[in-house]
Amino acid sequence: SEHLRKTGVPSGSQDKVSVLDSGPEMAEPQSAVDPVATSNLSVKAPEFYPPGYNQNFNQNFTDSSFDDRCDGYLTLAEYVQDFLNHLTEQPGCFETEIEQFAETLNGWVIADEALQELVELIYQQATSVPNFSYMGARLCNYLSHHLTISPQSGNFRQLLLQRCRTEYENRDEATKGDETTRKQFHAFVLFLAELYLNLEIKGTKGQVTRAEILQEGLRELLNALFSNPVDSNLICAVKLLKLTGSVLEDAWKEKGKNDMEEIIQRIENVVLDANCSRDVKHMLLKLVELRSSNWGRVHGTTPHAEATPENDPNYFMNEPTFYTSDGVPFTAADPDYQEKYQELLEREDLFPYYEENGADLSGPGELYFDEIDDEMDPEIEEAYEKFCLESEHKRKQ
Repeated sequence: SEHLRKTGVPSGSQDKVSVLDSGPEMAEPQSAVDPVATSNLSVKAPEFYPPGYNQNFNQNFTDSSFDDRCDGYLTLAEYVQDFLNHLTEQPGCFETEIEQFAETLNGWVIADEALQELVELIYQQATSVPNFSYMGARLCNYLSHHLTISPQSGNFRQLLLQRCRTEYENRDEATKGDETTRKQFHAFVLFLAELYLNLEIKGTKGQVTRAEILQEGLRELLNALFSNPVDSNLICAVKLLKLTGSVLEDAWKEKGKNDMEEIIQRIENVVLDANCSRDVKHMLLKLVELRSSNWGRVHGTTPHAEATPENDPNYFMNEPTFYTSDGVPFTAADPDYQEKYQELLEREDLFPYYEENGADLSGPGELYFDEIDDEMDPEIEEAYEKFCLESEHKRKQ
């Protein structure tokens, strides 16, 4: 107490300061200091980008200035390849960015070699990247009308068709090659089909037509594919005809040709004679069925009247097919459709696990829809197909 009075500290605070001033024999307390972590990072370090990310592309396609768009690209190939990759990942930007792309090319492609390099880059992208054949064909059509360079060696469209002709002339060897060779050839075939549908040729009077040379080329490519009827070649032929069959048949009919009938006959011969898989034969038969329905096109009988079951024989073509409890198929064209459909609804509870508000009522351990394995056993699948064929035959009778 005497010490506290001398130091001027109230007696009621002695318990608070005893740990701070406990006599001269005690060392002064030291506060703990955290070690300072050193870092090699610098504020002047370049911005980080993950592997595979091209920072130049966004820079070049976000600036509005034409000169700025070419900054960061050392070669034409680098610029074009970046745009093609961008178009592959974001096909929806085609309409908004294609005009500036063509404008940039017109300022860059000023020599024959550059134009040939451009054609090769687009061709390789369209035949090596899955699902780019359609976008590549659209791109080729736009550039064929908007590139200003037209050297003596040929304009963009002419050089493109020359490049395609190189692959076309090797069609017989390609269909007989190994799996890799055939795969590359099939990609070329489908790209040529997209070119036929999308490449527009403008006549002197302003009329727009398709490239007739591609029409004849597709006919010969089909012959080559059917001449070596292995599964992969036949699947490619099916894809080609599904894509272009209706347009090709219309074009041949305008010329009075019967080429599509000859192709269908070849398909039927392949189904009967070729040693292809059951699945591929099924695909070919479905293609013949598609063609017999006018390639799935439904036309009204009168141009100005609304289609009805009375005036349009194809009115019910796109309606779904249902089956009665006895397995008899019926559609909306059936006179007893309403009665049979009501019976179907009463017989089948289509959503047993759901309330009206959509809540899941399935208990623990019960299968949910996305957990159900819908893969059928091969024997069951074969029996199901046989059942469908017999039902269809009974319906026709």
